Amino acid sequence: MALKKSERLARLDERLKSEGVLHLKQAAGLLGVSEMTIRRDLASAPETFHYLGGYILPAQGERGGLYRLDAENDEHADAKDAACRRAAALVRPGDTIFLDCGTTTPHLAAYLPGDDPLTVVCYALNIANRLALRPNIRMIVLGGLFHPSAQTFSGDEAIRTIEHLRINHAILSAGGVHATHGVTCSNFNEVPIKQAAMKRALRRTLVVDESKLGCVRPAFFAAVDQFDEIVTETSVTLAPV
Repeated sequence: MALKKSERLARLDERLKSEGVLHLKQAAGLLGVSEMTIRRDLASAPETFHYLGGYILPAQGERGGLYRLDAENDEHADAKDAACRRAAALVRPGDTIFLDCGTTTPHLAAYLPGDDPLTVVCYALNIANRLALRPNIRMIVLGGLFHPSAQTFSGDEAIRTIEHLRINHAILSAGGVHATHGVTCSNFNEVPIKQAAMKRALRRTLVVDESKLGCVRPAFFAAVDQFDEIVTETSVTLAPV
């Protein structure tokens, strides 16, 4: 028997509470309806769900106050700077790099090679402001809806732009790195962009300070072994750790 819309929405909500994010195709298979039906259901419940780049996210992820850039900016600043210095040494001249959002990766902008041109793809205002000061860097900023708490942009257009790029090296950060629960962040709207960049990249580097090791945040975006290396302030370790 076909499920009613209220039942479909309830099941989606229940699944998102356990998984954090769900692809549209997965949701259609789970509920036994078409992807168009799922889209219509989502449009009727904007207070509960977000739809972004083919992914369904819980709307409360935006309102939960889980992360604010200004509050996190000075936490472990020296360790973040040291980790980014190590990560920058892995960048090759002429690379096209995806640079993740957050309070760790801005440090990396200062250490990127300056003698040869680089192309850097980003989706965070604080990253873009630093890269704009580097004359040999060609910058691609992924646009969309602006999220003030994290200074990031998100939207379907950002995902489509990534899908048309060839990325040599994706450098990502995280709020938590756990051996069994994987690599996580605080904001669900960042997950589709992180995952799209990782899918397009030839090399994937995770850069975090050691305070993030063993921690878990609500939004899962990758398994530890999806990275080629994990860089901290004290080491460069081949994944998994």
